[in-house]
Amino acid sequence: MKKGWIVTLVAIIVIAIVGVGVRHYLVSSKKDLSSAASSLPVQKLLEEAAQDEAQGEQLKAKRAYQQIISEHPDYEKVEEIQNKLGDLNIKIIFSTKQTPQTVMYQVQPGDSLGKLAKQYHTTKELIQKSNGLKSDVIRVGQKLRIWNAPFSAAVNKSQNILILKSGEEVIKTYRVATGKDNSTPAGMFRIATKIVNPVWYKAGSAPIPPESPENELGSRWMGFEEDPHYGIHGTLHPEAIGGYDTAGCVRLTNPNVEELFDFLPVGTQVVIQN
Repeated sequence: MKKGWIVTLVAIIVIAIVGVGVRHYLVSSKKDLSSAASSLPVQKLLEEAAQDEAQGEQLKAKRAYQQIISEHPDYEKVEEIQNKLGDLNIKIIFSTKQTPQTVMYQVQPGDSLGKLAKQYHTTKELIQKSNGLKSDVIRVGQKLRIWNAPFSAAVNKSQNILILKSGEEVIKTYRVATGKDNSTPAGMFRIATKIVNPVWYKAGSAPIPPESPENELGSRWMGFEEDPHYGIHGTLHPEAIGGYDTAGCVRLTNPNVEELFDFLPVGTQVVIQN
């Protein structure tokens, strides 16, 4: 009798173990299937985005990238998608495409690019590029596409990134270098000066011209109203971007600071956070 109970008990234990194994297998299989199912829409969206871009449908491609980022934030290459979206946003802004953020303006007597840039809180460079203008000259009756959503910038020192926004939309994220020993000040600033190929007035030194290999400011300077010693500028040392390498300014590669320069008019708000 005792032997019969032992046999029965062993059988129950075996069944329980097998049951646990089956459940584990089913759960694991379900997770694997779920993962596979979630990757399929990403691949489909990537294919659609590539096709739309090839056909010049940039706004459609943008929506596909945005869908991947919002619906599949755990996608292993989501940072790559964010970079693709940022580059595409720049192309759209510099293009002639009509978007909710643009207006068409017909040039009136007395207008100039500088006047229109001030009126719409944008830059002459952006109006020129958006309309394929080769110079500052515009003519009465000419129709111009003007970006009408204000730009702002936010710097995160812990990640060493600068986020360019237009209205509430994130346009692009740039890698930057910030100050050694936390010397980049945190707070809210406004761009007060913009200079192409700036002279570097280094403390204790004669002015260093822009063409000098010792000029640390790179190809662009955007100085802050609150403290003219600080600003956003380019660099001679792109390999140091991403680190803590400056005397307190925010530094980008020359191509990136030139791109940013064309977006940010005097008066643009820049928030720097720890």
